[in-house]
Amino acid sequence: MSEPVFRLMVEEDVEAVLKVEFAAFSHPWTRGIFLDCVKSGYECWMMYLGNQQVGHGVLSAAGDEAHLLNLTVKPESQSNGLGGKLLEHLLERARSRGAETVFLEVRESNHPAIRLYDRCGFNEIGRRRDYYPAVGGREDALVMACLLLD
Repeated sequence: MSEPVFRLMVEEDVEAVLKVEFAAFSHPWTRGIFLDCVKSGYECWMMYLGNQQVGHGVLSAAGDEAHLLNLTVKPESQSNGLGGKLLEHLLERARSRGAETVFLEVRESNHPAIRLYDRCGFNEIGRRRDYYPAVGGREDALVMACLLLD
């Protein structure tokens, strides 16, 4: 597999991003959320293999903290290391912005993502009850944090 290429997301990319987002999640982010993130100057990145978009991520960084808000790999491209490459890219962006700690929330049922975050140095630090909408109700989020060490 060739190495992925990353580029910043712009407003015109949101339709393509939504296709991946809707394919990957039962409760995807909306067009408005992505547009707000791009317009607010968040670190919004797209990941490509060749000319094919295979994922995207959104990171908010301020002061010595960053928050990983979205990390998505399209379903047919999952389970081959691309999620890890996207996460590494976003963690490097957080470092470049001066972050010392990165936080995230993840659905407690999203075991592949939790394993990825564990492998990359994240630790569970809390839980948000009924944080995510879910089929038939709500689902808890695990709150995880990673210290960025040089």
